[in-house]
Amino acid sequence: MCDTFIALPTCTSDGSVIFGKNSDREANEPQIIEYHPSKLYPKNTKLKCTYLEIPQVENTNAIIISRPFWMWGAEMGVNEQGVVIGNEAVFTRLKVKKADTLLGMDLLRLALERANSANMAKQVLIDLLDKYGQGGVGGYQDKNFRYHNSFLIADTDEAWVLETAGKYWVTKKVDDFYAISNALTITSDYDAIHPEAIAYATKKGWVKGDFSFSVAFSDYLYTTFSGSSKRQCRASELLKNNYFKIDVQSSMAHLRDHNTQNFKPSKPFISNSICAHAGNSITRHASQTTSSMIVHLTKEKPTIWVTATSAPCLSVFKPLWFKGMVLPDLGVKPEASFNKESFWWQHELLHRTILNDFRKGRELIIPERGKLESVLLRNVYKENKKSFLETRIAFEEHWKLLNKWIAKIKGLPKVNTSNIFYKTYWKRLNKKVGV
Repeated sequence: MCDTFIALPTCTSDGSVIFGKNSDREANEPQIIEYHPSKLYPKNTKLKCTYLEIPQVENTNAIIISRPFWMWGAEMGVNEQGVVIGNEAVFTRLKVKKADTLLGMDLLRLALERANSANMAKQVLIDLLDKYGQGGVGGYQDKNFRYHNSFLIADTDEAWVLETAGKYWVTKKVDDFYAISNALTITSDYDAIHPEAIAYATKKGWVKGDFSFSVAFSDYLYTTFSGSSKRQCRASELLKNNYFKIDVQSSMAHLRDHNTQNFKPSKPFISNSICAHAGNSITRHASQTTSSMIVHLTKEKPTIWVTATSAPCLSVFKPLWFKGMVLPDLGVKPEASFNKESFWWQHELLHRTILNDFRKGRELIIPERGKLESVLLRNVYKENKKSFLETRIAFEEHWKLLNKWIAKIKGLPKVNTSNIFYKTYWKRLNKKVGV
């Protein structure tokens, strides 16, 4: 499960476009931040996506993406042209194709590689959807987890919502801000729709009165238990409350939001907060924020802020640009088992240690986290230090803090007030990966 938002120049503090997304997936599924330079390919080159091989285009854009370690596609990303896309799992009445198709994450990465504008990316997604369809196993260990997709697409000039159900799609242009979660949101106020969508829904008896895409195509049960409605409402509330004031710092707070001052990771049955923590094997298993990204789009090259970790509420947002080496050494690439030499896994060790006493552990690290982020924000926006050196320093300082914080947390008195079911759930997850 995920949450994604876009804020256009009408409501940001500096007249820029700001995109943010938390990618919520299985807790034992690491996510990788990657840079792929632009590339020229010979004619008739084939491209192996996660489950399907398709023709490659002759020229691809440079991209910065965040992807689950086992798949080709990406949960979110931005290209060198300033096009940014995030996707969401949505649950519809239509059967999800099992094989020989593209994952929603494959569609997202393909659009970033091939499109030079938000409008073009929207059309690339529609064309790929029409030609190859969507579906496939979207879960890592949960091989029954399959879904359709919605997309939030933007550049410096405009933003679009594209929502799908099987081969059917609908689009809506964003006016000022928009938030999507794991539910269809577009009703009758669309800008364009698949030419056969209304006739198909009517034939199936899904249209009662005036046509609404979300009402006609949504699966009620899965959509309800995804907790998407509450999270989308909370995201929209945060954007509305910060109207004219939305900036990178407020976006960081947005992605860290738990919707309560007294948040306890063991408590909610349904994933109802934007910063998500796994909690049970039924409704909160594919509901841990495993990576977070903010993209600040201006007329210059975009500034990308990433955690490159799970749990943004415990992490540091660090800046990237399409300049120089782009990404520093993040240690061993995270895979299926814990590795202390992996940046992602080392932070996840911190996260799981803090879960024993979340309130005290979080209070212990917040001051130093805030101090580092304040320095980074000042350097980037007041002193204009937009270089690979700033990126490298940010990651190095965060890594030092990780080791320091883990030692501090382990030194706290052993307290765990969580219920037995929550403890057993995490004990089982930890055993699987060797934490």
